[in-house]
Amino acid sequence: MNNFKNKFYMGLIFFIFFIIVIRLFHLQIIKGEVYNKLSEQNRVRIIKIPAPRGIIYDRNGIPLVENIPSFSVSLSPEYTQNIDIKILSEILNIPEEEIANKIKKKPESIYIPIRIKENLTFKEVAMLEARKSEIPGLIIEIEIKRHYVYKEATAHLIGYLGKITEEHIKNNPSFRELPSYFKVGQAGLEYIYDDKLRGIPGEKVVEVDALGRELRLIKEIPPRKGEDLYLTIDAFLQESAYETLKNYDGTFIAIKPDSGEILALVSTPSFDSNLFVEGIDPKYWTALINNPKKPLLNKAIQGLYPPGSTFKVITALAGLEEGLITPEQILTTCHGGLSFGKWTFGCWRKDGHGAVNLRRALAESCDVYFYELGRILGINRISKYAKTLGLGSPTGFSSDEKNGLVPDEEWKKKVLKTNWFLGDTFNTSIGQGFLKVTPLQMALVMATIVNGGIKYKPTIIRNMQPEFEKLNLNQNNLDIIKDALIAVVNEPSGTAAQARSNLIKFGGKTGTVQVVSKKVKEKFSYKHFEHHAWFIGFAPLDTPEIAFSVIIEHGGSGGAVAAPVAKNILEGYILKKRQLNVEN
Repeated sequence: MNNFKNKFYMGLIFFIFFIIVIRLFHLQIIKGEVYNKLSEQNRVRIIKIPAPRGIIYDRNGIPLVENIPSFSVSLSPEYTQNIDIKILSEILNIPEEEIANKIKKKPESIYIPIRIKENLTFKEVAMLEARKSEIPGLIIEIEIKRHYVYKEATAHLIGYLGKITEEHIKNNPSFRELPSYFKVGQAGLEYIYDDKLRGIPGEKVVEVDALGRELRLIKEIPPRKGEDLYLTIDAFLQESAYETLKNYDGTFIAIKPDSGEILALVSTPSFDSNLFVEGIDPKYWTALINNPKKPLLNKAIQGLYPPGSTFKVITALAGLEEGLITPEQILTTCHGGLSFGKWTFGCWRKDGHGAVNLRRALAESCDVYFYELGRILGINRISKYAKTLGLGSPTGFSSDEKNGLVPDEEWKKKVLKTNWFLGDTFNTSIGQGFLKVTPLQMALVMATIVNGGIKYKPTIIRNMQPEFEKLNLNQNNLDIIKDALIAVVNEPSGTAAQARSNLIKFGGKTGTVQVVSKKVKEKFSYKHFEHHAWFIGFAPLDTPEIAFSVIIEHGGSGGAVAAPVAKNILEGYILKKRQLNVEN
């Protein structure tokens, strides 16, 4: 009996020993790596360090975007169970519920701290440091915050930053390894060149005690700063354009005619990009997206408008290139309108322009002249030259720019299931009807006219090799058009005569786009029934350095509104440069 008991106890001991060995094998061999990591996490904290983003400069080295220091506070996830939320709430002036919700949304990795608040005041930092022993796992960091120097003036051009979203992670899985509070480009150049600007994050390995307090730095891999961007933008022209346009709904875009470099791009109303850096207030965001004036829309490349009388430049060039008119030829006599069947196509000057040639027709914007020229050309030839000059297709500047529309007989039959009529040609020849263009496209048309027929692909990055196409256009015909555009501003009868400047001589073409019928406009006085006002131009006269377009939505007359706006932008630009030279 005793022998049996001894064997039983011996067997039990061996069985228990066997279980212990198996358990040790499981813990140390099979699960060894897992528990080793957990052990390390109890004494080591790995903190990701955002890389300073690259600075964005204008063509003269003036920073448009810069980085400034900022404090933030986070909590290490493994210590959140022991946090007294009330202390943080009192110091940071954040509701306890909001802090609790942030803690509940723990990151996937224990190495990623939970961001509680950014842009701390010095008082908040001091109070947190004083009570650090009461808040296990507290992390206070000095960060680099993005600052947009020109605020609303560059918002549509440069864009803004925002936190990483699921959409970002879907498009770029490597983002999953970054803390959710890291900022990435959301719009504009910040988005397009995010990979270059963002740089490479670093990390800091820190030994901590049981309360999460830092004891010593074990290892640090410094972040690598993002690349700087040097733009073709002129900060003074950009600022002058915004200051002039800020009380209008519209856009201004300027191009260097001999390279296609964008010198300025402003769209109004605008928004302050800095409001996105700290996380935009939901109410402000809702107001932005619901605003009928569409402040988030970049009207320079996404706004679609009939070009109005600015299109007469293309109709005139088509007539010259096809050899159907000469500059001196009196093509028609304007009596204030043209009758066609039961319809009357009026001229903006009700008492008429009388006998007009090409130069006077452009300078005084005679509609009847261009009705007749359109009849002679036909829609297909008008369409051909419009497309040759870049209308109806994107310029290649941005992936989100609009195509616009250049209609012809085939388009109308395919899309509207009806025939093209001569009345459609009349409307197209003066820039009305089905035509749709972007302000960027019209600025490029002007650049191509004054640079000798070279169509450049617009660029925003400095020192890039320009891409261009030399169009088969007669230089003499281009000179004829340019001379007439000079008369638009600089002769008393020109439609933009009131915009003449003593500081800078410039030329161009006005345009007034009818939004509703004359009967409706006369019956109602709503602001949104007013015409759109266009002006496309160039300066200075002899050797143009700027080609530009400006449109004022519901502004009225191109000659009375858009051309003076262009004048004010150019004069403001010159005065800013003069002031800088005096100060230097």
